[in-house]
Amino acid sequence: MKLVALLFAATVLTTAAALRSGAASLISTARADALRDAAEGDRRAARIAALLDDRPSLQPALGVVHSILMVTAALPASWVLSGELAGWRLFSGFVILALMIVLAGEVIPRTLGRRRPRRLAYSLSRLLSGSVRVGKKASDVVAELDEVEDSDQNGDQDDADRDEIELISSVLEFSDTIVREVMVPRTDMVSIASDLSSEHVLDLVIEQGFSRVPVEGDGVDDIVGMVYAKDLLRLMDERSDPVTVRDLMREVFFIPETKAVSQLLREMQSSKFHMAVVIDEFGGTAGIVTIEDLLEELVGEIVDEYDNEVPMVENLGNGQYLVDARLSVDDLNELLGTDLPDEEWDTVGGLVLGLAGRVPHEGEQFDFDGAHLIPERVQGRRVERVRVGLRGESGSA
Repeated sequence: MKLVALLFAATVLTTAAALRSGAASLISTARADALRDAAEGDRRAARIAALLDDRPSLQPALGVVHSILMVTAALPASWVLSGELAGWRLFSGFVILALMIVLAGEVIPRTLGRRRPRRLAYSLSRLLSGSVRVGKKASDVVAELDEVEDSDQNGDQDDADRDEIELISSVLEFSDTIVREVMVPRTDMVSIASDLSSEHVLDLVIEQGFSRVPVEGDGVDDIVGMVYAKDLLRLMDERSDPVTVRDLMREVFFIPETKAVSQLLREMQSSKFHMAVVIDEFGGTAGIVTIEDLLEELVGEIVDEYDNEVPMVENLGNGQYLVDARLSVDDLNELLGTDLPDEEWDTVGGLVLGLAGRVPHEGEQFDFDGAHLIPERVQGRRVERVRVGLRGESGSA
């Protein structure tokens, strides 16, 4: 019986060690790397990318499961010791047992995991996914009990605290966001030909209100430079003869769409550029990204006195919303309280295109995982506005 108890304790401790090493490797893994590996067909990487999509919840969830395993391993081992030793020998045995469990189940595995980001996380992806699910459920139960107690003692949380929590959450999510999720897509880009005159470009800049405009060579996939409004205004102030865009344009910065936005923001600060052209894996132009796009990911939409933008979300009542197709799937989940997958689609427009398998018609209806979606405005091959709600709510078919 004692041998069975020791074998059980060793098995549980081994599981705890594997979980701790995998957790340390998971936390050290960049979501952009996992997404790239997943795109190459690694299913384990896809599981890790899905977990990293909610990075703030990982450590609490995994910590709960790891603590349970450590206690479970210690109990049968302590029972065996108490039956074999007594007095000061029993005390010494408990101290040695505690050191062994901490070293084998915590310190050594954590060190190994930190030294092997991605590799151990991929190998233990199933264990990590299952542990996160169990840990989240346990954390939710504790959180609900804490909320009841807090509401009895302190009442509802005030608006200032909520704003701080939202800002902190944005900062945590910022580290996992990639450029593709925040860029202006190529369909919304405004670019100019390199052989245009400065007068034509100045008219465009005044009309559109842009301070920087990409310059095309042989097409939108051949961006050769960037024109600055300041250079055009300086040329006009000097009353010089018009010149071609090619004579005015400056260097353009290219970045991959899988680049982490936190890293890009640091590069923009150090290299002093405010706009970059985003390229896809084939070298084509995927869109553009500005420093304002990155800051909006942290603090929300930044609208100046010249902006006249249609709101991303319009409440229609009865649980129905009219949303911009560029709205992220994550934001739609938060709006509806759903759990729509965001691995294949970044935006609501992409989700609708994926469900239709073609360019949808205005007024078509799609149901998916409890959500009801109706394209309200389709321009050419592009979905622009979508009416969304929960399936079965008033206004849904």
